[in-house]
Amino acid sequence: MENTRIVSATRPSSDTLALLSTLIGFNTVSRDSNLGLIEWVRDYLQKLGANVRLTYDPTGKKANLFASYGEGPGFGTVFSGHTDVVPVDGQEWGTDPFVATAMGDRIHGRGSCDMKGFLAVCLSRLPRFSSENLLTPVHFSFSYDEELGCLGVGGLLDDLKANGITPTACIVGEPTMMLPVLAHKGKRAYRCCVHGHSAHSSSPQLAINAVDFTAELIVKIRDIAQRIRGSETWDRDFDVPYSTIVTTVIQGGKVINTIPDRCEFVFEHRFLPGVNPEQVLDELRAYVEQSMLPQMKVEAEENGGPHVGRVEFQILSSYPGLNTPPSDDVVERAIRILGAERATKVGFGSEAGLFSAAGIPAVICGPGDIAHAHKPNEFVTLEQLARCEAFFDNYVLATSVGSSGAAMQRGVA
Repeated sequence: MENTRIVSATRPSSDTLALLSTLIGFNTVSRDSNLGLIEWVRDYLQKLGANVRLTYDPTGKKANLFASYGEGPGFGTVFSGHTDVVPVDGQEWGTDPFVATAMGDRIHGRGSCDMKGFLAVCLSRLPRFSSENLLTPVHFSFSYDEELGCLGVGGLLDDLKANGITPTACIVGEPTMMLPVLAHKGKRAYRCCVHGHSAHSSSPQLAINAVDFTAELIVKIRDIAQRIRGSETWDRDFDVPYSTIVTTVIQGGKVINTIPDRCEFVFEHRFLPGVNPEQVLDELRAYVEQSMLPQMKVEAEENGGPHVGRVEFQILSSYPGLNTPPSDDVVERAIRILGAERATKVGFGSEAGLFSAAGIPAVICGPGDIAHAHKPNEFVTLEQLARCEAFFDNYVLATSVGSSGAAMQRGVA
């Protein structure tokens, strides 16, 4: 069974397509609740005999789902995906984004690619396996707020740890065209707020210009990014082989003739696995303390007022990089089943890094192309869904069923 390999398949089961239609029909944009979808999935899995546990966000309006199907001496593999999707605001869709629409060999709809296609496959395949015949359990992890920076799954992982639930591997179904991925970059997103003192633009000597000091700090961030690019050891398995820091949003000032007392900007640091992101934040804080705040103090003293400037950093989201060793069982097994030459690395982030940090080795592998995610008319192809079905079946056969499940084998050489 370990030598099985997926071969050509062109169309998924009707069950997968029906489930995908149901899941797309739930509007789970990150700013809204996902409870409708989560509770529907909970009821579906419980009818199949799965043990289901939910963990909620502080508002009680969003939840993660963790389900276990079957029991045994082993600890089993988690098939993991997020339930939230990005907004459709301002996008021109040719179809209703929350209705699964078949067009040729594609299924269109928000989340079809990222990543409700994977969730539908997982749910559709489970009834094929009898829980009594599983040598190790099969787990599902369906999270909230992944699109906001992997904010939700941490509560699920804390719950597993607190209850002694220790899966031995994780497959995260982000769209990879059904190719195995063993590494991705980590990410930190920051908000920085620069506080100064306002005055009429004709009297700049009475002000601490928050926009000016913000510009200085953004240039410093760019200088750090350029230095890292030139000094860091590159990993050319990534499409961008070095860590990056970019400013993406800035807001400051209200009218042309008033010097602003506040300016805010957002920047993100995407770093190679093994890089400590604290070093960049420490350098920026040191620059503020040693260069910017003294100058703000001088300007405050010059304008004769009691006002002082300050700079505040806030971490908006953070997740670690993924760097699963090529020799890990979950990597080697995925490569064999998929018939791939090797596992690759991707620039986009996922919850896989958090599973890995929790001691659960992870691989990313899912249907669809990340280039089609987040865009209007998002889609996944039927062929990709079919390949995902075959991968799920053969992975479970190889890890949880054993030779007794050989008769169930499908779509492999």
